[in-house]
Amino acid sequence: MASAPDNTLPMFYQDLVPLNTRDHATWKARAVDKAQWLAGHHAVPLTAEEFPQAGRHFPIVFASGDNTVPLALMGLNENVNVFVEDDGTVVPNVYLPAYARRYPFMLAKLQPTSEELSLCFDPSSGLLGDFEDGQPLFDGETPATATTAALQFCEQFEQAGQRTQNFVEELKKHQLLMEGEVSIQRPEGGPPFVYRGFQMVDQEKLRNLRGDILRGWAQSGLLPLIYAHVFSLELISSVFGMQVQQGKGPQPVAPPLPAF
Repeated sequence: MASAPDNTLPMFYQDLVPLNTRDHATWKARAVDKAQWLAGHHAVPLTAEEFPQAGRHFPIVFASGDNTVPLALMGLNENVNVFVEDDGTVVPNVYLPAYARRYPFMLAKLQPTSEELSLCFDPSSGLLGDFEDGQPLFDGETPATATTAALQFCEQFEQAGQRTQNFVEELKKHQLLMEGEVSIQRPEGGPPFVYRGFQMVDQEKLRNLRGDILRGWAQSGLLPLIYAHVFSLELISSVFGMQVQQGKGPQPVAPPLPAF
């Protein structure tokens, strides 16, 4: 979840350029009421501190593989987001992950050997440009309010990302993550739909942890985050139901044609 550009750009981003007064002195940021960049993305990275809010709206799982980041499941199938319409219209009052709210900005290293992060943006977003309307990005040589706010938000996101990495490492240390599997019965009957390819907390191992570890986690605030994840898994069936209602549910496999 570290925000550093490499050969593969992070989700949502088509390109990254550093924001500067030389090239963008007269540019402005447009206000938007849609999130087109979120449409069609079913799993969006989360920071651990977002669990209590996000867990009220969608399931929280952990990515499988080496890059074990928390994910908000905004859909259960590829290219399906039941909370964001194809034109970017967001379901009213739904929580949007900070990862999505920081777009088109992000902090990135301009030089691979440097530890310094610079405020960059995706020029293909259409959200920043030499527009007549919008909030100025610069006041002469000084960052304007919109740029300062974006920088602060991205800095806070990076800090939250580091705390999230520590949270995940703590779960791994105690071997609490297990490969998940969810089975959902088909409305029309027949074999259930089975979803895999994610990780979740092993509740049996959690119950059997030593009391001093659980007490420490309760005092540090880690334990409530774990339970926010566990409770959010109950929403998987709700998201599946939304997919079916919106006509985006997985299609049943057609039975084989009879032989003649």
